[in-house]
Amino acid sequence: MSESPPIRVLIVDDHPMVAQGIRAILETYDDLHVVGTLSNGRETIDRIAEFDPDVILLDLNMPQVNGLAATEIILERRPDTRILILSMHDSPEYISTALNHGAMGYLLKDVPIDEVKQAIDTVMQGSRYLCPGAAQSLKPASADGREPLTSREQTILLELAQGQSNKEVALRLDISVRTVETHRKNIKRKLGIASTAGLTRYAMEHGVLQGTGRGR
Repeated sequence: MSESPPIRVLIVDDHPMVAQGIRAILETYDDLHVVGTLSNGRETIDRIAEFDPDVILLDLNMPQVNGLAATEIILERRPDTRILILSMHDSPEYISTALNHGAMGYLLKDVPIDEVKQAIDTVMQGSRYLCPGAAQSLKPASADGREPLTSREQTILLELAQGQSNKEVALRLDISVRTVETHRKNIKRKLGIASTAGLTRYAMEHGVLQGTGRGR
């Protein structure tokens, strides 16, 4: 019986040293094939067919298109792709939002590299993987009576909270301005927030804006 082909892994991180470091170690495994490294979500979306990965190690906070939006778009186009989010942040909001967007796992960047290998193997078997630090941080949200945001609304909240206009969000997510306006209205209604400043404050208080790359 012939052996299974190596798992094709794409690494996406806007810090070249991080991406190359992960690549160098993963390439020591015979059953993995690192097909490439990229530095932003937009390039990943545009070149996904070229690399044809089984698993993507995807940084959460990147320029142009963040990891949440990239995850959603990639899975719309290639639903069989397994996405593992890489992040420095262990806030429950980050983790639950990433999983709600379709990611199959969440890894903190300080995990041992053999845990990255374990995560890849786990998601390739069809199971979700949370590193111990993320699993401990993720707790069931308390019932506060609020209607939950959809994954698309969560993406748009992140963009709006970073000061993007409706037009800028529409261009970044490749949707119409009217669609953004509708989502914005629904987000405010669900959260009970009347102003854009209130949305920004909510995002900051719930960890959504931590480490988004501003001021780096």
